[in-house]
Amino acid sequence: MNHTAPAVPLGQLVATDPAGAVPLLREALARKGEDPRVLRLLGQALRTLGRDSEAERAENAAIRASVRDPALIAIAQALLANDLPTAEAGLRERLSAQPRDVAAIRMMAELAGRIGRYRDAETLLLRALELAPGFAAARANLATVLYKQNRFADAVAALDHVLAANSASAGDLNLKAAALGRIGEYEESRRIYRELLESFPDHAKLWMSYGHILKTLGEQAEAVSAYRRCIALEPALGEAWWSLANLKTVRFGDADVAAMRRVLDQAGIGPDDRLHLHFALAKALEDRSEAEAAFAHYAQGNALRSMELQHDPEAVAEQVDAVIGTFSPTFLAAHADGGDPSPAPIFILGMPRAGSTLIEQILGSHSQIEGTMELPDIPALAMREAQATGGRPRDWPAALAAMSPQRRAELGAEFLERTRVQRKTDKPFYIDKLPNNWAYLGFIALILPHAKIIDARRHPLDCCVSNFRQNYAKGQAFSYDLAHMGRYYADYVRVMRHYDDVMPGRVHRVIHEDLLDDPESRVRALLDYLGLPFEPACLEFHNNTRAVRTASSEQVRRPINRDGVGQWRAYEAWLAPLTAALGDLPETYAKS
Repeated sequence: MNHTAPAVPLGQLVATDPAGAVPLLREALARKGEDPRVLRLLGQALRTLGRDSEAERAENAAIRASVRDPALIAIAQALLANDLPTAEAGLRERLSAQPRDVAAIRMMAELAGRIGRYRDAETLLLRALELAPGFAAARANLATVLYKQNRFADAVAALDHVLAANSASAGDLNLKAAALGRIGEYEESRRIYRELLESFPDHAKLWMSYGHILKTLGEQAEAVSAYRRCIALEPALGEAWWSLANLKTVRFGDADVAAMRRVLDQAGIGPDDRLHLHFALAKALEDRSEAEAAFAHYAQGNALRSMELQHDPEAVAEQVDAVIGTFSPTFLAAHADGGDPSPAPIFILGMPRAGSTLIEQILGSHSQIEGTMELPDIPALAMREAQATGGRPRDWPAALAAMSPQRRAELGAEFLERTRVQRKTDKPFYIDKLPNNWAYLGFIALILPHAKIIDARRHPLDCCVSNFRQNYAKGQAFSYDLAHMGRYYADYVRVMRHYDDVMPGRVHRVIHEDLLDDPESRVRALLDYLGLPFEPACLEFHNNTRAVRTASSEQVRRPINRDGVGQWRAYEAWLAPLTAALGDLPETYAKS
C-alpha cells in the first residue's frame, strides 16, 4: 500500500498521531534503509503506543546505524586519541542537529566523565536511557559514573538491570563485585570474583581484586595466594607487590627483593607501578632493618605520589581558619536547634594511622554497636552544600551558617539514609570511622546533634611516619610529603582544641598510647561516654571475625601490643621537615 506524503513533518506527526506515523516511518525505512533519524522516530512512536519490545528493537537499530555514521566515527576517534576539544566540538554540533541521538549523548557523557564531571555524565546518561531504556551500554556506563560518585548501592542496582537484560560483560561483573565490596556485601563479591576467575584464570588484576576481598574477610593465607598468583602473571604490577606488603604480616624473601629491583630497573614501567614498587621494596628493606635504604625508597614513592596529587596545605589551613572563625559560642547558641535527633551514628575521626581501626574493632565487638567502614558521606554532603551555594568545596562553614534548622535536619536524615546500606544488623548504634571527618566535625555536630564523636590521637611522629610509609588507594594527599604532613597534623590539633573550647565534652579523645598501656580503663571510659555498659568482648576484639577494609586489617586481628610505638626513631635522621612543621606537638599532642 502506498501512502501519500504527510501534510506535517514526521517528527510532528509522531507527537500528534503516533499510530498514524508508524506505517509512514516503516515505509520511509523501506525506501532509505536504516536511517538513524527515522529509526529514532519509529522507536518514539512505538514507545508512546506502549509497544515497548518493538520500540526497543527500533531504538537499538538506531544506535547501531548511528555508530556507523562517518561523522560519529570521527568523533569516536578523537575521544580515543584523547583529543577532547575536537570531540566536544563535534558532539555539540551533532546534538544540535540530532538532540535525540543517544549514541552521541552517551559519548558526551564519556567526555564529561573523562574530565571528572560525573554529575553531568550522570544527567546525560539518564537522558539517553529516557530516550532508549534498553540501551545496555549506557546503563553500564551509568553504573560506572555512580560508582565514581561513591554511590555504590545505586551502581549495583544499575548493573542488576544490565544483568537482567542478559547484556552484562565481564567488565560489568567486575564492577559489580567491586561495588558490592564497598557496601559490605563481601561474600557475594567473592562469589562473583571466583566465577570470573574460572572464565579468566590468567587475568592478573582479577586475582588482585580477589585478594583484596579475601584480605577484608580475614582470609589472609588465601589473600597471599591470590596476590602471588597475580604477581606470577604480571610481575611488573606494582600494586600487587604493595598489596602483599600492605598486609603487614608478609616478609619478602631474597627472591622477592631481587624481583622488585629488576622491575624497577626497567625503563618502561609507568609511574603508578613504580611508586607501588618503591613502597613495597621499602617495606621489605624495613623488615630487614635496612632503615636508610628503606627510607630512600619510601621517599621516592612518596615523591611520585605527591607530584601526582598536588596537595595544597594552605587550603587546609584556610578551612581550619574558617571553622574557627565560624564556630563561636554565639554561633553555636544561635544554631542549637535543628539536625536529625538520631543517636545512632558514632564517628571515629582524627589522623589516619592513629588507631581508629583498633577503636572501631573494640567497639564493634560490643553487642549494641555495629562496625561498618570509612564512609564517604559526610565530606560528600558538606562539599555538595558548599558548591550548591556557589562556594568552593571547602566553604561548607559558610553554607552551614546560612542553613535553616529544617535543612540541617534534612541533611542528618539524608546521612542516615545514605549509610543504611552499610548496616547489616539491627544493632542500635553504628560506626563511621572516616578519619578525615575531623575536617567536618562542626558539620556533623549541627546535622546530627546527638551523634557521638571520638577523636583517635596518636603520637605525631609515630602517626606521621606511619602515614609516610603507607600508600593509600586514594585520598590522603597530605601524607606524601613530610612537611605537608606535619602541617596537616598541626591544623587537625588546632581545630580540635577549638572545638574543645566551644563545645566542651562533645568529643571524647582516645590517646593511642594510653589505650595500649591501660586498655581496660580506657575502654570503660569510652563506653561510659557512649552511655553503654562494659562488655568483656571489647577486650577480646581480636577474636571478632567481622570484615575490616583498612590498612590495619591484619593488625587489629591480634591482641593489643606496642609493636608500632617508637617506630619513627629508625628514620629520625631524615625527619627534619616533619619535626619543623610539628613544633612542640610531640610533647603537647595529648594535652587538652
